[in-house]
Amino acid sequence: MKKNVLIIGAGGVAQVVAHKCAQNADLLGDIHIASRTQAKCEAILASVREKGSHKTDGALAAHAVDATDSKAVAALIEKTGAQIVINVASAFVNMHVLEACIETGVAYIDTAIHEEPEKICETPPWYANYEWKRKERCAEKGVTAILGAGFDPGVVNAYARLAIDEYMDEVKSIDIVDINAGSHGKYFATNFDPEINFREFTGTVYSWQEGEWKSNEMFEVGRDWDLPVVGTQRAYMSGHDEVHSLATNYPHADVRFWMGFGEHYINVFTVLKNIGLLSEQPVKLAEGQEVVPLKVVKACLPDPSSLAPDYTGKTCIGDLVKGTKNGEEVEVFVYNVADHKEAYEEVGSQGISYTAGVPPVAAAMLIATGEWDAREMRNVEEMDPKPFLKVLGEIGLGTWVRKDGTDAKLY
Repeated sequence: MKKNVLIIGAGGVAQVVAHKCAQNADLLGDIHIASRTQAKCEAILASVREKGSHKTDGALAAHAVDATDSKAVAALIEKTGAQIVINVASAFVNMHVLEACIETGVAYIDTAIHEEPEKICETPPWYANYEWKRKERCAEKGVTAILGAGFDPGVVNAYARLAIDEYMDEVKSIDIVDINAGSHGKYFATNFDPEINFREFTGTVYSWQEGEWKSNEMFEVGRDWDLPVVGTQRAYMSGHDEVHSLATNYPHADVRFWMGFGEHYINVFTVLKNIGLLSEQPVKLAEGQEVVPLKVVKACLPDPSSLAPDYTGKTCIGDLVKGTKNGEEVEVFVYNVADHKEAYEEVGSQGISYTAGVPPVAAAMLIATGEWDAREMRNVEEMDPKPFLKVLGEIGLGTWVRKDGTDAKLY
């Protein structure tokens, strides 16, 4: 049984992870959190104590670490005695933290594909460019590495596996739909790291259709979705992490990702992109200074964690999966609905951070008990989804299914 958790990162998602780990410290043991700025980690732990989330006498400690330094991360792992690392820092550090986990032999969990600062939207399947190159070493050393264990990617991968296993003999398509029907009251803001957010939408939109990779421009393909609770919402086909692994594991199915955007967001985004302010490439100012436009925009926007107090409304994220059962056409929509206000009241974060932060803790709990201690590298859809969704339901994210016009709670 693995115990003691090290959380890497100190943003809005890390705050949720810290609260949920503390709530389940009887299983997970000591809780450590580390980032480049220790004060941010201390602030998160203060929130945990204020909310009364920590239920045991185990350690609850903050540390400073440069997560791009694998040796420093490995040293911290050994110092803390952590056996499970939950990486919710920037995707730029994934490979460095993963390397530290392989070297020390501890379990690794992340919530997104690794990215390099100077590259955007790499050739598919993206995982093959980075994390999957470490598959053999993980297997050789018996290291459990669960990739993309947030909500999307993560829970939506489990939804796809569940829908296929439970309702179909053959899968034909997987459409992942992510709708945030909430309001933060700001003129313009992103729900998570602006740099990562914008990078998702400035590159090529890759989808897997008719047995091959297709490419589109952002906002080129849109459609209206009639969804539970949030109603009819406009969403656009977007590139996203889970498409890259699901297309590999279900090559005979079309795999697409759709994200909801309002007209205001699209207009502001388009202006910023068209004048070059979303570029990741440095430019030189007249005064001789060199700056990265995207980082300047990030510095001007609200910190996503600051949105939480005034956020209202709900999210709806799920998978519309189509296939056949006994020769007949079948489709199901497996989904979750989360509430921004409820998330803030529980852990001091908005709903987007909440849906991203709860799942890696559920994964950590299953590694701790041994159910998901695979001792090799896997994406979420390669694991049994039932225990994962069961734990998620117990710690804050329920799973529902819509089939034949009827909604029912599964977990």
